[in-house]
Amino acid sequence: MSGLIYGLCALTALLCAWLLLWSGLCFAGLTLNNLILIADKLIFPEVDLSVWRLMLALISMMVLLYGLIWNAE
Repeated sequence: MSGLIYGLCALTALLCAWLLLWSGLCFAGLTLNNLILIADKLIFPEVDLSVWRLMLALISMMVLLYGLIWNAE
């Protein structure tokens, strides 16, 4: 009986990981976006990295949007 419970827990964890995959990828990209913001404003203030930040944010949001649409079908 415990094997069945462990198996169901593993399947539930796998399903949650699959559903949260797109959100996780999006937030990983947004984390990189914030790190580039720190580099842009504090480390390299003379270099404009805003285009790179905006591109990364756009790609991150597109990944999340793709995941939401793809999972809805």
